[in-house]
Amino acid sequence: MLTLPTLGAQTAAAASTTATHCPYCSLQCGMNVVVSDDQAHVEARDFPTNKGGLCQKGWTSTDLLRHPERLTSPLMRAGKDQPLRPATWDQALERILKGIAEAQQKYGRHSVGVFGGGGLANEKAYILGKFARVALKTSEIDYNGRFCMASSAVANVKALGLDRGLPFPLSDIPGAKTILLVGSNVAETMPPVMQYFDQQRKNGGCLIVADPRRTPTAAAAAIHLQLTPGTDSALANGLLYLAIHNHYLDKEFIAARTSGFERARKVAEAYWPDRVERITGVPEKLLRMAARELGTAATALVLTARGPEQQSQGVENALAFINLTLALGKMGKPSCGYGTITGQGNGQGGREHGLKSDQLPGYRKIDNPEHRQHIADIWNIGVDELPGPGKSAYEMLSQCGTPGGLRAMLVFGSNPVNSAPRAGLVEERLRALDLLVVADMFLSETAAIADVVLPSAQWAEEEGTMTNVEGRILLRRRALQPPAGVRTDLEIVSALAKGLKSSGHFPSSAAEVFEELRRASAGGLSDYSGVSYEKISSENGVFWPCQGGDPTGTPRLFADSFPTADGRARFHPVEFRQFSEQPDSEYPLFLTTGRVMAQYQSGTQTRRVKKLNDAVPEAFVEIHPAMAASMKIGEGEGVALTTRRGTLTAKAVLTQTIRMDTVFVPFHFAGESRANLLTNPKLDPFSRMPDFKVCAVRVEKAPIC
Repeated sequence: MLTLPTLGAQTAAAASTTATHCPYCSLQCGMNVVVSDDQAHVEARDFPTNKGGLCQKGWTSTDLLRHPERLTSPLMRAGKDQPLRPATWDQALERILKGIAEAQQKYGRHSVGVFGGGGLANEKAYILGKFARVALKTSEIDYNGRFCMASSAVANVKALGLDRGLPFPLSDIPGAKTILLVGSNVAETMPPVMQYFDQQRKNGGCLIVADPRRTPTAAAAAIHLQLTPGTDSALANGLLYLAIHNHYLDKEFIAARTSGFERARKVAEAYWPDRVERITGVPEKLLRMAARELGTAATALVLTARGPEQQSQGVENALAFINLTLALGKMGKPSCGYGTITGQGNGQGGREHGLKSDQLPGYRKIDNPEHRQHIADIWNIGVDELPGPGKSAYEMLSQCGTPGGLRAMLVFGSNPVNSAPRAGLVEERLRALDLLVVADMFLSETAAIADVVLPSAQWAEEEGTMTNVEGRILLRRRALQPPAGVRTDLEIVSALAKGLKSSGHFPSSAAEVFEELRRASAGGLSDYSGVSYEKISSENGVFWPCQGGDPTGTPRLFADSFPTADGRARFHPVEFRQFSEQPDSEYPLFLTTGRVMAQYQSGTQTRRVKKLNDAVPEAFVEIHPAMAASMKIGEGEGVALTTRRGTLTAKAVLTQTIRMDTVFVPFHFAGESRANLLTNPKLDPFSRMPDFKVCAVRVEKAPIC
């Protein structure tokens, strides 16, 4: 329990319980925040997603509300080589407005950009997209969700016509006779969701997990396909080959509701079991077992996550697993379908309402004339005033301070110095900006190099909607006021828009922003026009699309048709492509990265919670004991990992749960332990997703300071 200072009018006599949601992952577990006698704590809530369960991160989430490192005043530098010092809000805003004006006068309006976070509420995502395009008049806006679900999003649109992480509710999981889960460790990344998988197995279902590591999730599976990193599309094609040759196809579904199967079939015919075993390292026996379980199941789900998606061929990987799902006819029916496990709290909603460089609210495309006209009318601007597509996240970050790149950037709720690939270069480029502004709750690694830092409110101190992994729109209610000196992101944007003398409307009230968002999304793929704060509260969330008069929205998609021009889903032929970076004599092993239970994303929040940091206080390197022995590396000894981009040092953890040719590092940590010092910025040609999950690495024994 956390002791809070007096909260103004909110005294012991005004004790309150506020129904809200966890500030972390995309499950968005329901919880109550109780403020009483100047203390705040969390109580579990029986909400449909988590059914009263919370993970350690959720239970400790209020520890951050009045943390001693909390930012409560703007910070500014007098010069590039000067330290950050407290400033007034007027001083900070004046500095920002002056820097924006100087950059745009000298380098043009697209020299100023906005970078957002996947944890920002829908209202913030919407208003930041509008702010960039109306107030700044720049095309340069993207967000760290580009590093999360971008590949599956593109694949979903290509194949199914619409991107929603899970096109079915979580309650469908227990009814699936077979589930194939690819590249996800939900037992550690979102523990409360495991109750659904546990119930599926209790119901006699089969869980198949494909992962280079034998994670706690893989250990719970009936079949573990321990594939070589980066070989996901070969695995999917191999399973499709077996489905074809063992007569598991749903020919009626293929004929009635899809197109392009023959092209995909011809490609899959080249992925016979022996060849797939040689590519993936998965024994033929296990391939056949997995195909049989999927092919003979009355109901089946295929779920992918960051493993196959955070690759430079991530879109193709996702398409290959969609091909398998379509061929089996497992779409649009209860406990059937393809879905992707969203990572960040609002990774889904963020890309629906304008935070991506190519996206407009309602999942509209910024280069579509009809879509542009609709949004221009809502924003009361001429359609020609609306900028076109900008650069994707890594391209924007890596070109900061270069000719043609950004000269000023505003960052909201993200820490790219830790989270971007090739993080050393990204940090160098951010330092080269004429003006870097960061709005955050704490002095993150990115905020620490900023010219201006703005203290922003936390999740329990403001109101707004989130869209979770199932496409369920949820409402976070304000439980307490932010500390004196702290403003919400909406208040910050409203003040900046006013200072820029923008003609656009930028309210600081979340409810008012949401009303405009509803109108802007109307008629789009992600239609929120029938959603209201009252309906969300009364219905325990509303599934989009939801139009007026629809009480709960659309929990399950694709029952009768797909939102494509002809109503059919599309197969895409996918050939396995070799990884963008092959192991060789200099860099002989694979490096893959991921999460651990106690930490979250770049660690800005969780590394400040004592219980969580005590559980996993530092980075580590998982390595197979046999590989470690060949290098004379012992448990807990220091190792240096080197790729073509940098070197990381951390302690070795010897485990037989990882492939001998692979090492694993969690990406939550800072400094010389940043996993993203090593990762490959090679981008997927369609989604612009970097190659986070697979690159070539050298491992050596090294001292740890």
